[in-house]
Amino acid sequence: MKGDNKKQQYRINEQIRVREVRIVGDGVESKVVPTREAMKIAEQMEVDLVEISPNAQPPVCRLIDYSKFLYQQKKKAKEMKAKQVKIEVKEIRFGPQTAEADYAFKLKHAQGFLKDGNKVKAYVFFKGRSIVFKEQGEVLLLRFANDLEDIAKVESMPNMEGKKMIIMLAPKKPGQVKKEKKEEPKPAVQAEDTKSEEQGA
Repeated sequence: MKGDNKKQQYRINEQIRVREVRIVGDGVESKVVPTREAMKIAEQMEVDLVEISPNAQPPVCRLIDYSKFLYQQKKKAKEMKAKQVKIEVKEIRFGPQTAEADYAFKLKHAQGFLKDGNKVKAYVFFKGRSIVFKEQGEVLLLRFANDLEDIAKVESMPNMEGKKMIIMLAPKKPGQVKKEKKEEPKPAVQAEDTKSEEQGA
C-alpha cells in the first residue's frame, strides 16, 4: 500500500473523497458501492483502491497493489513507445544523365524505403559543367515522384540547394494507398450462354 510518490498520477485509498465508486479488479465483480465499503474490501484483500477513471459517473476504482499497478502502466507505455515507427530519411542520388537500368534499380530501393515507413530524399547532383542539365534533372525527379505516386506523396517539389536539386517524398498512410488502389467493379459478362446454345444445337 504505497502512496508516497512525489508526483502521484492517481488518487488512492483515503485520497478518494467521492461518496461512491465502481470497483473492478481480478476476481472482483464490477459493482457500485459506497467508497468506505470499497476501502474495506481493499483492506481485506490487502490491496489498494486506485481511482483509474475519475471522470466516470461514478468514478471507477481498481482493486490492485498500487506499486504493481504503476509497473503495469510503465510497461504499457514502454510497449507503445517500442511500437512507434521511427521515421528515417533515406537518400537516393542521381546524376543528371542517369541510365535507365540505374534509374530502375534506385526506384526499387525507394519503394522499399517508403513501404518501411521512411521518407525519401531524392536528389540530382550536378558536378562541374553538368549544371547545364538542370532542367533534365528536374524532369528526372518529377518522373521519379510520378512513378512512386501509389505509395508516396510529394512533401517538397524539386529545388536547388547548392549543387543538388532535391525532392522530398513521404510514405502515404495505409488508408490512402488502399483508397487509391481500390479497383472498379468489373462489368458483368453477358455472352456466356453462347457455348451452351452451340452445344445444344
